[in-house]
Amino acid sequence: MRFLILALIVFSSFTSTLEAQQVEPISFSEKSFDFGKVKEIDGPVTHEFNFTNNSQEPIRILNVKASCGCTTPAWTRDSIAPGNTGYIQAQYNPRNRPGVFNKSLTITTSLGETLRLYIRGEVEPKILTVEEKLRTEMGGIRMKYPSVNLGKVYMNKPAAVMKYEVYNQTDGDITFSDEYVAPEHIKISFEPKTLSSKAIGNLVVTYDAALKNDYGFMNDRISFQTDEAEGKVKELTVYATIEDYFGPIPPEELSEVPRLKIENGVHDFGRVSNDKVSKHEFVIRNTGKDDLIVKKVSPNCTCVTGEMSSETIKPGAEASLEVIFNPEGRRGNQQKSITLYSNDPRSSAQRITIKAYIGE
Repeated sequence: MRFLILALIVFSSFTSTLEAQQVEPISFSEKSFDFGKVKEIDGPVTHEFNFTNNSQEPIRILNVKASCGCTTPAWTRDSIAPGNTGYIQAQYNPRNRPGVFNKSLTITTSLGETLRLYIRGEVEPKILTVEEKLRTEMGGIRMKYPSVNLGKVYMNKPAAVMKYEVYNQTDGDITFSDEYVAPEHIKISFEPKTLSSKAIGNLVVTYDAALKNDYGFMNDRISFQTDEAEGKVKELTVYATIEDYFGPIPPEELSEVPRLKIENGVHDFGRVSNDKVSKHEFVIRNTGKDDLIVKKVSPNCTCVTGEMSSETIKPGAEASLEVIFNPEGRRGNQQKSITLYSNDPRSSAQRITIKAYIGE
């Protein structure tokens, strides 16, 4: 009997110890919250997570870090005594964030542990007015931007055709002239040619990369006219990036194509004075089984030039790319790039980066 009582006491003590070990020092009433449908037009939404200090000592929340700049955290700044409660607040800003969201808060405490809370929901986008959607005024018409970007267009494919919305904000009809000023590789038209009051039509841009006959990032100025009494001439910038198009290559042919490989594609010149020109040679290899042709070396800054020792590289061979950086008129940290356009079908546009710090 005495043994049985002793066993019960030991078991009870063990159970109590185990339960104490299983109790979280900080317990939240919930660790995730679903906002459900959130209207963008209503602005930020907020939820508060409450917790209790189950430990035997005061606890402080040292930091709360959100996984996104769209979420702003707040929390109890004072120490929370044993048995007392505190909060972690999460405010989510839905502006310009339509669709489903799932974000986290990472919490660091004085106990040295890391905790995570989660918020989720779905943002119903604000219905934009025409004026909000097409922000750029050009006399009596409105467009989204004072430029149009066609993205990638291909030298060896038919001309790219893109449409951009145009809005007539006046109380009368506006007719677009058939005459416009643009380089040979760009043609434009309007649908419809006469745009009714408060109606939306399209500017149609046709871009023939083969006529441009160049590679890389391009920008061209164009202008067109309307029959408005004032401000009839409108100007736009047309952007495009020209590359070659390579269709799907059968697996059995992949080993036979040229392959461009850049050895150490990043070079840091370190600290340089602004009156000293710096040079570096990059090694360009052809690891494929057909001739590699470098069609263009395209720096993103006039302060950089690049010249290949040979534009054609035989299989297994290499060539050098000499890059010259002129820091004149520049100060501080610099990072520039040079893009190589080639006939490597797997990666026809590859980038080299140079860095420098320009001091006195």
